[in-house]
Amino acid sequence: MSNDPIALNQALASFDALWSPRIVTRVNDYDVRVAKVEGEHVWHVHDHTDEFFLVLDGELDIALRESGGERTVTLATGSVFTVPRGTEHKPSSPSGASILVFEPTGTLTVGDRHEEVPAHVDATTGHAL
Repeated sequence: MSNDPIALNQALASFDALWSPRIVTRVNDYDVRVAKVEGEHVWHVHDHTDEFFLVLDGELDIALRESGGERTVTLATGSVFTVPRGTEHKPSSPSGASILVFEPTGTLTVGDRHEEVPAHVDATTGHAL
Protein backbone atom coordinates (compact mmCIF):
# COMPACT_ATOMS: atom_id res chain seq x y z
CA MET A 1 0.00 0.00 0.00
CA SER A 2 1.20 3.46 -0.86
CA ASN A 3 1.69 6.18 1.72
CA ASP A 4 0.87 8.77 -0.94
CA PRO A 5 -2.53 10.35 -1.56
CA ILE A 6 -4.74 8.41 -3.96
CA ALA A 7 -7.07 10.18 -6.38
CA LEU A 8 -10.13 7.96 -6.64
CA ASN A 9 -10.95 9.16 -10.16
CA GLN A 10 -7.46 8.09 -11.29
CA ALA A 11 -7.78 4.77 -9.47
CA LEU A 12 -11.08 4.11 -11.24
CA ALA A 13 -9.59 5.14 -14.60
CA SER A 14 -6.84 2.54 -14.22
CA PHE A 15 -9.15 -0.45 -14.90
CA ASP A 16 -12.27 -1.33 -16.90
CA ALA A 17 -13.46 -4.62 -15.38
CA LEU A 18 -16.94 -4.55 -13.85
CA TRP A 19 -17.72 -6.07 -10.43
CA SER A 20 -13.97 -6.49 -9.86
CA PRO A 21 -12.90 -4.23 -6.96
CA ARG A 22 -9.46 -2.70 -6.52
CA ILE A 23 -8.00 -2.10 -3.08
CA VAL A 24 -6.99 1.57 -2.85
CA THR A 25 -5.85 1.53 0.78
CA ARG A 26 -6.26 -0.22 4.11
CA VAL A 27 -7.52 1.18 7.41
CA ASN A 28 -6.46 -1.07 10.29
CA ASP A 29 -7.83 -4.48 9.23
CA TYR A 30 -10.23 -3.11 6.62
CA ASP A 31 -9.94 -2.70 2.86
CA VAL A 32 -11.12 0.42 1.07
CA ARG A 33 -12.08 -0.85 -2.37
CA VAL A 34 -13.35 0.90 -5.49
CA ALA A 35 -15.29 -0.81 -8.23
CA LYS A 36 -17.11 -0.11 -11.44
CA VAL A 37 -20.47 -1.83 -11.59
CA GLU A 38 -23.21 -2.28 -14.15
CA GLY A 39 -25.99 -4.83 -14.39
CA GLU A 40 -26.57 -7.23 -11.52
CA HIS A 41 -24.31 -8.82 -8.91
CA VAL A 42 -25.55 -11.97 -7.08
CA TRP A 43 -27.68 -12.56 -4.01
CA HIS A 44 -25.22 -13.13 -1.19
CA VAL A 45 -24.70 -12.70 2.54
CA HIS A 46 -21.74 -11.82 4.76
CA ASP A 47 -22.35 -13.77 7.96
CA HIS A 48 -19.80 -11.96 10.14
CA THR A 49 -19.42 -8.42 8.82
CA ASP A 50 -21.39 -5.38 7.74
CA GLU A 51 -20.71 -3.98 4.25
CA PHE A 52 -20.45 -0.23 3.68
CA PHE A 53 -21.24 1.28 0.26
CA LEU A 54 -20.53 4.83 -0.98
CA VAL A 55 -21.66 5.75 -4.50
CA LEU A 56 -19.00 7.90 -6.14
CA ASP A 57 -20.80 8.27 -9.46
CA GLY A 58 -24.06 6.98 -10.91
CA GLU A 59 -26.76 5.13 -9.03
CA LEU A 60 -26.71 1.81 -7.16
CA ASP A 61 -29.68 -0.30 -6.11
CA ILE A 62 -29.28 -2.77 -3.26
CA ALA A 63 -32.04 -5.36 -2.93
CA LEU A 64 -32.36 -6.68 0.63
CA ARG A 65 -34.04 -9.76 2.05
CA GLU A 66 -34.96 -8.86 5.61
CA SER A 67 -37.20 -10.39 8.27
CA GLY A 68 -40.06 -8.14 7.11
CA GLY A 69 -39.65 -9.12 3.45
CA GLU A 70 -37.75 -7.79 0.47
CA ARG A 71 -37.02 -4.14 -0.23
CA THR A 72 -34.64 -2.18 -2.43
CA VAL A 73 -32.67 0.90 -1.43
CA THR A 74 -31.48 3.24 -4.16
CA LEU A 75 -28.26 5.16 -3.64
CA ALA A 76 -27.57 8.25 -5.74
CA THR A 77 -24.13 9.80 -6.18
CA GLY A 78 -22.77 10.75 -2.76
CA SER A 79 -25.08 8.42 -0.84
CA VAL A 80 -23.94 5.80 1.67
CA PHE A 81 -25.58 2.68 3.02
CA THR A 82 -24.48 -0.14 5.29
CA VAL A 83 -25.82 -3.65 4.76
CA PRO A 84 -25.96 -5.28 8.20
CA ARG A 85 -24.14 -8.58 8.66
CA GLY A 86 -26.31 -11.58 7.99
CA THR A 87 -28.58 -9.70 5.56
CA GLU A 88 -28.94 -11.26 2.14
CA HIS A 89 -28.45 -8.59 -0.52
CA LYS A 90 -27.97 -8.07 -4.24
CA PRO A 91 -26.39 -4.89 -5.63
CA SER A 92 -27.28 -3.78 -9.15
CA SER A 93 -26.91 -0.75 -11.38
CA PRO A 94 -28.85 -0.66 -14.66
CA SER A 95 -26.96 2.42 -15.92
CA GLY A 96 -23.59 1.82 -14.25
CA ALA A 97 -21.92 3.31 -11.20
CA SER A 98 -18.60 3.74 -9.46
CA ILE A 99 -18.62 2.70 -5.82
CA LEU A 100 -16.40 2.57 -2.77
CA VAL A 101 -16.80 -0.38 -0.41
CA PHE A 102 -15.36 -0.65 3.11
CA GLU A 103 -15.08 -4.11 4.65
CA PRO A 104 -12.61 -6.35 6.52
CA THR A 105 -9.52 -7.42 4.60
CA GLY A 106 -10.07 -10.83 3.06
CA THR A 107 -13.84 -10.47 2.70
CA LEU A 108 -15.01 -12.24 -0.44
CA THR A 109 -17.09 -10.11 -2.82
CA VAL A 110 -19.71 -12.86 -3.05
CA GLY A 111 -19.95 -13.28 0.71
CA ASP A 112 -20.01 -16.44 2.78
CA ARG A 113 -23.12 -17.81 1.06
CA HIS A 114 -24.30 -16.95 -2.45
CA GLU A 115 -26.18 -18.08 -5.49
CA GLU A 116 -24.29 -19.34 -8.53
CA VAL A 117 -21.71 -16.75 -9.59
CA PRO A 118 -22.04 -15.68 -13.25
CA ALA A 119 -18.98 -15.03 -15.40
CA HIS A 120 -19.35 -11.23 -15.22
CA VAL A 121 -18.90 -11.19 -11.39
CA ASP A 122 -15.37 -11.48 -10.02
CA ALA A 123 -15.41 -13.60 -6.84
CA THR A 124 -12.38 -12.00 -5.19
CA THR A 125 -11.09 -10.49 -1.98
CA GLY A 126 -10.02 -7.47 -4.04
CA HIS A 127 -7.19 -6.82 -6.47
CA ALA A 128 -4.20 -4.56 -5.90
CA LEU A 129 -4.59 -1.19 -7.58
